[in-house]
Amino acid sequence: MSYRRLGRNSGARKALLKSLLAAFFTHGRIETTEAKAKELRKFAEKVITWAKRGDLSARRMAIKAVADVGVVHKIFEEMPEKYGDRTGGYTRILKLGPRRGDAAPMVLIELVEE
Repeated sequence: MSYRRLGRNSGARKALLKSLLAAFFTHGRIETTEAKAKELRKFAEKVITWAKRGDLSARRMAIKAVADVGVVHKIFEEMPEKYGDRTGGYTRILKLGPRRGDAAPMVLIELVEE
């Protein structure tokens, strides 16, 4: 499985993705760079699929991925009823243009609403 390094070592990259996942599920949408959003999308889709499964093993995997038990509880309460009939594609990435300063491509990643 290939992944983006995001200019960090493995520990910093894992910490970044855990905090991005927590912020993403707390707010429902976040603004970040395109590379981070594409990497975040893979993990967010997995966590929602685990929430739809709903068993103890899935909850433990989600706690390991998100690292915030309160957010995981919210995910397991809301996501199965919200995306129960949907088989995938729970997130959307909208391009915003270059960031001022370093011209990094910025995007808005959000949960898809029906």
